Amino acid sequence: MFSEQCYDWGSKRSTIRELFEYGKQRAAIVGPENVYDFSLGNPTVPAPDEVTQAIREILATETSVQIHGYTSAQGDVNVRSAIAEYLNQTYGTHFHADNFYMTCGAAASLCIVFHALVETPEDEIIAIAPYFPEYKVFVEGSGARFVMCEPDMENFQIDIEALGEKINAHTRAVIINSPNNPSGVVYTEETIKELAALLSKKEEAFGHPVYLVTDEPYREIVYDGIQVPFVTKYYRDTLVCYSYSKSLSLPGERIGYILVPDEATDSRRLYLTVCGAGRKLGYVCAPSLMQQVVARCQGKVGDINAYKVNRDILYEGLRALGYECVHPDGAFYMFVKAPGGDSEAFSEKAKEFDLLLVAADGFGCPGYVRVSYCVDKDMIERSMTAFAKLADAYR
Repeated sequence: MFSEQCYDWGSKRSTIRELFEYGKQRAAIVGPENVYDFSLGNPTVPAPDEVTQAIREILATETSVQIHGYTSAQGDVNVRSAIAEYLNQTYGTHFHADNFYMTCGAAASLCIVFHALVETPEDEIIAIAPYFPEYKVFVEGSGARFVMCEPDMENFQIDIEALGEKINAHTRAVIINSPNNPSGVVYTEETIKELAALLSKKEEAFGHPVYLVTDEPYREIVYDGIQVPFVTKYYRDTLVCYSYSKSLSLPGERIGYILVPDEATDSRRLYLTVCGAGRKLGYVCAPSLMQQVVARCQGKVGDINAYKVNRDILYEGLRALGYECVHPDGAFYMFVKAPGGDSEAFSEKAKEFDLLLVAADGFGCPGYVRVSYCVDKDMIERSMTAFAKLADAYR
């Protein structure tokens, strides 16, 4: 009677969402100040002042139709031109408006791209662990096979040899996410160069493009002078899926874009296929007010230093308590090794102390939990007593 696949997705919330809902229930019982919720990547840093200013200016100067009416299906041309100009100035690229398709955030961008690339049920899309769990839903929803590449457990970069073994004649794309959710690791320039060389070699071997889909909602959220390589400059068959949810602290506004560079194989046909996939899914005309807002806020970012302060407090505090942590160079997540090795059991044990930590099994990386530190600094400081009790429970 109904789609079993959709029922399965709808009846089982993601681990992250389940934990978030549990936290709200606990807060109603013990008080929100006594629940240490590190589950959701929901930015607590306010949007930059320029966002509020842009909204006020638009509301004061534009007509209702200009503010709330339809734009072109792929987005307002002036907005797309503004994005192209900013990227060109920042990265030395040469994009133009018709390289961009405006979307309702990175999730919509990924879904559109996967539907555009997938032709047959035998097509495969590879995600490199640790990865955002919804990738599997998005890939399978497009009709492709989801393939996981095992993580590099030493450095959390990319195991190039392992990835090479996964790529075959059915591979349509490889997904990367840097800065990474859930580890917070940034892929180095060396890693990106090795990845580009591998994919170029595979394209030549199989005689068709192997697209690199780079999911970039955390591109600007990096610390200590770390640089995030702009991937289109290293590999021509790159498609960028971007969201302003994290950089501008606008997760609820759902605004982002797809970038299809001219250098990509058969780029014009690919771009029109992206447009067709957006039409197929009903993802046309992204929110027009937010399109205008982001056009006026190119290059603006929330208070990254607040995240860095949180990172340092959490990292040093957990290390002092004996926890093993992956040092994050970007995003606002920290990977913590589960004592005893069972991350599901560790996450459940943490609940006894009202600590909400996401087991990383769903990220393709058992043995770790994800701690989201885009929270109030005060909560991190208060949580250290609970973390200490949790550590004691494992000694």
